[in-house]
Amino acid sequence: MRIAVTIFLTDETITPVRLARELEQRGFAGLYLPEHTHIPVERTSPYPAGGELPREYGRTLDPFVALGQAAAVTGLLGLGTGITLAAQHDPIDLAKQIATLDHLSGGRFTLGVGFGWNVEEAADHGVEWRTRRALVRDRIGLMRALWADEPTAYEGVFGSVRASTAYPKPVQKPRGPVSGPRTLVGGAAGPKLFADICAYADGWLPIGGRGLTEALPALRSAWADAGRDPAALQVVPYAVRPSAGKLEHFAELGVEEVVAQLPPAGETEVLRALDALQPFVDGQGS
Repeated sequence: MRIAVTIFLTDETITPVRLARELEQRGFAGLYLPEHTHIPVERTSPYPAGGELPREYGRTLDPFVALGQAAAVTGLLGLGTGITLAAQHDPIDLAKQIATLDHLSGGRFTLGVGFGWNVEEAADHGVEWRTRRALVRDRIGLMRALWADEPTAYEGVFGSVRASTAYPKPVQKPRGPVSGPRTLVGGAAGPKLFADICAYADGWLPIGGRGLTEALPALRSAWADAGRDPAALQVVPYAVRPSAGKLEHFAELGVEEVVAQLPPAGETEVLRALDALQPFVDGQGS
């Protein structure tokens, strides 16, 4: 099983360059970074995990800049977002950022995309909360028009683009209804999420991986009903605290990649956490 990691990289943590080099040397599969542009101090949105919102949420590095640094000092390490808040971006700019990173990294980018939880953050970007899922789907459609081999116009509910010359292109070729880099949708299990995954993604980024035994049959059924190739569905449990039993269970469910959570800390603590994960990377976890 491939073991990747995620971490809240901030102005106070280990640097992207130091971490990326270490991950590649140790044989980790990838580095996924979260995104928050800002955290309004006056807010009503509860932290999904409960309690006070951790300090690192308001200090995160821009994931595309940080991953660009990581790409420059590695040759094999996968690079991903976990997740990109697509509703909070201009889709034309975002399409360029994604295609550039994927091109410069030789096709190593995974677009983890989601809908967010912080109403106040999204509102500052002009996002109407109740329509954010439809907005994300529209953003994806517009970006894929810009990634098409031939100039392609797009007219959506929330945005449009003229047929345009737009390079570079993402490396991976179209598969089914999906084009662009590998695309995984984050969020809680349910019919709405599964419909989104089947419509425009390669698979699912379930946080923590709980409840997969119950949820996967429903996702696989929706996937088949959408005419997607059963063998192509990818499920990548995200922000996991690995154990041998947990990884064995995931493997039985057909999971081939897991993203482990690292602490948002300095070099010493992060390297210690990598030491603890190393047996799983080497296939000797217990």
